Amino acid sequence: MKLKLPLLLLSIPIFLSACSSSSSKQKAEEEKKTDPKRDSLLLIYNSSKPDKKIENYFEDIHKKRNFNGNVLVAKKGKIIYEGHFGWADYLHRDSLKMGSVFQLASISKTMTGTAVLMLMEQGKLKLSQTVDQFYPEFPYKGITIEMLLSHRSGLNNYVYFTDGIWKQKYKGMTNKDVIKLYAEYKPAPYFPPNRQFHYNNTNFMLLAAIVEKVTGQDFDIFMKENVFKPAGMKNTAIYSTAKYEKIPVDVVGHDRIWRRSVRQDFLDGTTGDKGVYSTVEDLFLFDRALRDGLLLTKTTLNSAYTPHSKLQNNYFGYGLGWRMFVDSAKNEQIIYHTGWWHGFRHIFLRDMKRDITIVILSNLVNGSINQLDDLYKILGMPVVRRGVSDED
Repeated sequence: MKLKLPLLLLSIPIFLSACSSSSSKQKAEEEKKTDPKRDSLLLIYNSSKPDKKIENYFEDIHKKRNFNGNVLVAKKGKIIYEGHFGWADYLHRDSLKMGSVFQLASISKTMTGTAVLMLMEQGKLKLSQTVDQFYPEFPYKGITIEMLLSHRSGLNNYVYFTDGIWKQKYKGMTNKDVIKLYAEYKPAPYFPPNRQFHYNNTNFMLLAAIVEKVTGQDFDIFMKENVFKPAGMKNTAIYSTAKYEKIPVDVVGHDRIWRRSVRQDFLDGTTGDKGVYSTVEDLFLFDRALRDGLLLTKTTLNSAYTPHSKLQNNYFGYGLGWRMFVDSAKNEQIIYHTGWWHGFRHIFLRDMKRDITIVILSNLVNGSINQLDDLYKILGMPVVRRGVSDED
């Protein structure tokens, strides 16, 4: 025992030092999460010193491809380029500003998915629960929350199903209205639950309805209090034509040519699959909130960032609310989502290996951002591009 005692005594300071180091690291992480200046510090950008290669790239596609929209590129949590190009509303000749608010289209799905996973972490729902457990009138059995999140439900797309049924084309249709129509008309699903991946707006519309059922709050209120506010997204909200006669934003969607602005209609009443309105800077804050663990745990995020179906074209998959590009051999993991709706076309892309964030929001659907190969090469990233005909 006498021989072992000095060794034991020597090990005590080492153990205490390790505990102190771990405690300090945890304290630093907590301070980072609660720092009231956090959002302002993240959004610092010196517009007089942009990344010239990126600036030249976007000026070039603005001139040659008629790109119209707002852009933010960040690396390792620091904004290296911001820019705005063209019109917010061509008819009234209103120019875009860096703070312009866009309809995010399907990028909204990333936030709906975050809300659902947050409720799972809180023990308020399970991914194995089925839609009819929350809405007994829903006529299809065996469709779980996890299937909705990963687009494996097999359901048909409500966007097409309701078009010939909902007669008031400019009166917003709510998520609950859609569920009632499913109960009444029982349209045939595309295929049985969990058989295969099929991207479908119905899935995330139903998830938003489940959030409302579980929390007892309107989806827009829940998202503001539990996702947008904690992430510092002060310029983000959910707007529905079922609540607003006119959506209170200035950016108008344009379909291919300037003369054709896109009017919002009854389908802009449903939310969850779309309906979030935000800015490029708020999306960057959302990215950092996820990376810093402000919204979900690392374990949950790892699950969300894992393909839940066989990879398409060897690289492309869908997790829980996120698209992804995966190259295991090169340790590449790009987590992203696109958006395409009523004159808006976007991409929100996050290179997890290099800590690069790209946010491109466009209100002119003309194909100008279908191919971004040169931008990826400038940033030293793999080229992430699928066929332009792929569903959003």
